[in-house]
Amino acid sequence: MKHVRTIIDKEWAEVFQNRMVLLTMIFIPVFFVILPLVTLYFTGQGMGGNSPADVADVPAEFLAVCGPDMNAGDCMQVYMVNMFLLLFMMLPVIIPVTIAAYSVVGEKTTRSLEPLLATPISTFELLAGKSLAAAIPAIVTGWGSFAIFLLGLPLIGVSPAVIRYILGPTWLLAVLVAGPLMAIAAVNFALFISSRVDDPRVAEQISVVLVVPILAALFAQLAGIIVIDIFMMLSFIGALALIDIGMIYLGVTIFQRENILTRWK
Repeated sequence: MKHVRTIIDKEWAEVFQNRMVLLTMIFIPVFFVILPLVTLYFTGQGMGGNSPADVADVPAEFLAVCGPDMNAGDCMQVYMVNMFLLLFMMLPVIIPVTIAAYSVVGEKTTRSLEPLLATPISTFELLAGKSLAAAIPAIVTGWGSFAIFLLGLPLIGVSPAVIRYILGPTWLLAVLVAGPLMAIAAVNFALFISSRVDDPRVAEQISVVLVVPILAALFAQLAGIIVIDIFMMLSFIGALALIDIGMIYLGVTIFQRENILTRWK
């Protein structure tokens, strides 16, 4: 663990000097918190706040996520907030991609990779340090954004029934478990791409394709094709765990230190 911690400290010393990375870590979470709060506020105002309403007037896709203690306004807010659940799941994917994509190919341009690969540190320790250095800030930022979002819900007049839903198993599994697993997958994919290309910008652009499946899920939910529930979330988490294990194993297997040094000379 000493070698892994050394890699993490080294990565953070470089990353947090990059203004673009810092702006990304600040602007995107703030936007992802403000957007759902504003939407929920105006949705509640449009449905008459928390006043009772006829649930029969709510579209069928809204009813699929309604609880027995929810009125029409609550149902619409829960339906809308489920759209933003995917935004909170995107945070751990977007934030670490820039860090991880630069992690290997960026060091090639600064000539700092060769001395690092020449040390007795193992490939697993090297990749683990770089992965954690990119994933930890993303995970902490995602959890912090979710906490701020929760604190803002009562301030905009969201009903206790909707808040209880957001604090339910589906949301907690998505933010606390699926988010970190997605961060690990994104980081390992970005590291794999970074070790195969010669330009940090190319690595970043290719790594961003990981956001596409999340956007597809968002549009599928908007179209009423899928409804995110606890069963779907547990299935997704199980698949992510297997993907992460496979990507970590593949990354250690195909990361050939000697070939990388030879190709980049």
